Amino acid sequence: MRERIEEPAPTSSSAGWPWPPEDSVVVAVRSVTKKFVLRHTRSMKEAFVWLITGRRGDLSERFKALDDVSFDIRRGETVALLGLNGSGKSTLLKLISGVMRPDGGEVATRGRVAGLIEVGAGFHPDLTGRDNVFLNGAILGMTQQEIEDKFDDIVAFSEIEQFIDTEVKFYSSGMYLRLAFSVAIHTSPDIFLVDEILAVGDEPFQQKCMAKIEEMVGQGRTLVVVSHELDKVATLCDRGILLEHGRMVLDGPVQDAVRHLRGGH
Repeated sequence: MRERIEEPAPTSSSAGWPWPPEDSVVVAVRSVTKKFVLRHTRSMKEAFVWLITGRRGDLSERFKALDDVSFDIRRGETVALLGLNGSGKSTLLKLISGVMRPDGGEVATRGRVAGLIEVGAGFHPDLTGRDNVFLNGAILGMTQQEIEDKFDDIVAFSEIEQFIDTEVKFYSSGMYLRLAFSVAIHTSPDIFLVDEILAVGDEPFQQKCMAKIEEMVGQGRTLVVVSHELDKVATLCDRGILLEHGRMVLDGPVQDAVRHLRGGH
């Protein structure tokens, strides 16, 4: 179950753990478990043998992407979710964003959550960039007036003014990224989430995005990042949460998490 709590926060969640008004916790993850079904492709011969031998059940197994993960993130913290491929970090980010729900445990957030989880998430391919700014802005919690007030700034930051009235199905992945990032950052989120996705853009735009993220951090916003660029993460974040095979194995200074991941336990 996932609960999104807007300010002012209630005194408790549905699970009964406290959210005192003076508490600075903005993300709470409690005993979270997430499983996925892995389907196995078998040859016609294997499937035939499977049937004639009377074996029952489907040709799949359940994979535990996250296993009993718990932590809090406080207002203004900069946190890196680290781990090798398949460790569960991107799944965890999606649970915080609300894109997914946990199979067990709870995730709760305070305030407006925005960011880049997948390229073009929330975009409709048959609508223009202009229409998608309004659609995606609304999905991220902006009012129509807010979007209208910030529209020119959103388009200017994205640097795709000449394509803003083109259907986004004709956009390159880099154009998707520019517009998606620009909309997300202009929602003035309390919690900003970033997946590896910044690697899609060209170098000048990546630098522009990083500068904007650093500006936001300087304003006291909360940042949660998933990235394999360890040097960049170590510069941007103060805290590291390291995952291995879906379990949290370290939560501390980001330099410690990076060192552990690089093998210098």
